[in-house]
Amino acid sequence: MLLPLMMIAGGLLLLAFSADRFVDGAAAVAGHSGVPPLLIGMVIVGFGTSAPEMTVSVLSAIDGSPGLALGNAFGSNIANIALILGVVALVSPVIVQSRILRQELPLLTVVTLLTLALIFDGHIGRVDAAILLTIFCALIGWSVHLALRPQVDPLALEYTSELKQDAMPVGRAVFWLIAGLLLMIGSSRMLVWGAVQIAHGFGISDLIIGLTIVGVGTSLPELASSIAACRKGNDDLAVGNIIGSNLFNTTAVVGLAGIITPFDLPAGVLTRDWPVMMLLTSSIFLFGYDKRGGGKIDRGEGAVLLAAFIAYTAWLGYAALHV
Repeated sequence: MLLPLMMIAGGLLLLAFSADRFVDGAAAVAGHSGVPPLLIGMVIVGFGTSAPEMTVSVLSAIDGSPGLALGNAFGSNIANIALILGVVALVSPVIVQSRILRQELPLLTVVTLLTLALIFDGHIGRVDAAILLTIFCALIGWSVHLALRPQVDPLALEYTSELKQDAMPVGRAVFWLIAGLLLMIGSSRMLVWGAVQIAHGFGISDLIIGLTIVGVGTSLPELASSIAACRKGNDDLAVGNIIGSNLFNTTAVVGLAGIITPFDLPAGVLTRDWPVMMLLTSSIFLFGYDKRGGGKIDRGEGAVLLAAFIAYTAWLGYAALHV
């Protein structure tokens, strides 16, 4: 089991590094091409931060482990809200002001509910996957429309500021765009192989491995970027990364796995994992939404989110031991 553990650890570290370099390279290339900052932030950076989940999902499905792909998507969503947003709010209370985020929060809730309708029969077929991927394409189109429309929004200003601070020469940007993508594919292959070996060796389901080690590991880029954004006062950017990543995970990551390999839902998804994901998604409304135009996720609410993540992880541990 030493080699699989080393592959998981090395794969996660290399995946976090390569995803960060890929996003930086893609954003810089787009910036040099004259793409508006908000479009870069909402589409390119949003797509890039979910690229680890996408590559892991595709490779898992190809290898015949679609449960790992589903666990990766749902586990990453849960970690994004409970772990990452919880930790970020503990470090510094998160102010949510952007009008765009107030539009994306209801959209994330609707997409999460739609996922339940598609998986309620206990199976994800190619039709279900095609619906999710169609929604993903529509989200990309909607984001492009919003980003190209003239407007003054806190999120747009934050993306502009970030891109100016992280300017990269075009040659280096192209290099990291290509190298980051290749490294991300290679590290995802390492991670998937190690996770499958661990699951089979200890008799743990692919779903549990995906919800824990893989789901949390592929969320590490969002943790680093969200903490950095909040320390710079770019709270909307931090929350936007999390909401955007969850939208991409729910539609593209699950959709890609289902298109490649239709599969039956592992036990526990409908009764444990989806309800937890939905509850945490609703908590963003409860903690951060304010109809007067500004909301705040304070340290107490961050502690609640982090406690929820710890409790859910303990629940998964109990389930793994009683299979």
